[in-house]
Amino acid sequence: MSERQYDIVVFGATGFTGGLTAEYLAAHVPEGCRWALAGRNTAKLEAVRERLAGIDPACAAVPLLQADVTDPASLRTVAESARVVVTTVGPYLQYGEPLVAACAEAGTDYVDLSGEPEFVDRMYLAHHETARRTGARLVHACGLDSIPYDLGAYFTVGQLPADGQITVDAQIRANAEFSGGTFSSALTAFSRARQMTAVAKRRRAADPRPADRKIRTPSGPPTRDAETGRWLVPMPTLDPQIVARSAAALPRYGTSFTYRQAAAMKRLTTLVATGAGLGVLAVAAQIPPVRNALGKVRKPGDGPSAQRRARSWFQVRFTGESAGQRVVTEFAGGDPGYDETAKMMSESAMCLAFDDLPQTAGQVTTAVAMGDSLVARLQNAGLRIRVLDE
Repeated sequence: MSERQYDIVVFGATGFTGGLTAEYLAAHVPEGCRWALAGRNTAKLEAVRERLAGIDPACAAVPLLQADVTDPASLRTVAESARVVVTTVGPYLQYGEPLVAACAEAGTDYVDLSGEPEFVDRMYLAHHETARRTGARLVHACGLDSIPYDLGAYFTVGQLPADGQITVDAQIRANAEFSGGTFSSALTAFSRARQMTAVAKRRRAADPRPADRKIRTPSGPPTRDAETGRWLVPMPTLDPQIVARSAAALPRYGTSFTYRQAAAMKRLTTLVATGAGLGVLAVAAQIPPVRNALGKVRKPGDGPSAQRRARSWFQVRFTGESAGQRVVTEFAGGDPGYDETAKMMSESAMCLAFDDLPQTAGQVTTAVAMGDSLVARLQNAGLRIRVLDE
């Protein structure tokens, strides 16, 4: 891998989040890092590179690689030239697999921000064994989905006794605009519930949890938290599945691990409105013309202004209990769907490229692949990952 031409290649840098990722790398890559931009439109890549040169004049020399998801040969060339490829080209169920396949075959580490359960399961079934053989680390969900939850639970577990039963409850609060990619992924998931369920069943059969440890991610109806008075609403996201896979792979989660995750809302009216909105979206997603029209409301690659992002924030509060001990932690930061996602993606890529990490291969989670090293990177980058005083 050290003989590869590039340490990191950003695929999809001409999109909104891809551009933010490239900007973050331009400001933060270590001296001597060899990195490049890849995409299908060279003229747009040149415009991105010109913007990056305003951050660091040295970026005027960043190489540009022409590659397209419809051209497997171009993706193979990118994968074979890089140690790590980070991609923001979604929806991943539609566009993602060719690059995953190329990286798995080439033994190249892969990073994305997918929050699509069906895509992640399909990639495990199709490419995990190849990646294990070649040494590639395929790390999905390296943005808002699902780093705050995966690493937040990992950090919380690290504050507790490792023996016996461990319970972690996560409560999410945020003030931000959701991304076009997130909206598109949600539409796709709602429209493919049957296929998603079938693929998840195949994944469970191919990737069983350890027989000597219990791992649960229970869900249920909305409840009211007696301590905070907030309404807790379980959300149909990828995050609990990612946390469970980290728990299955790492003995530090104890012999019995339970993880619950919910959005925390102040008002019952907000809960009702959110539930109604999700219900309408789920029904609308079943009707192709309506789904297509909704997909044009906020497309992948769209994003809010810098001023709006500057006012955005998120907080995930974790309560962990084990052996009579209780700890409260948080994973929090600024704009979750764009600025902090670009930061998390970039730091994940640099972590894989440069840090001394556990030996892993195949499809792995951020906690399994990078663990303490990525936690430290994100803390140093300004994200708040800490124990709270109650």
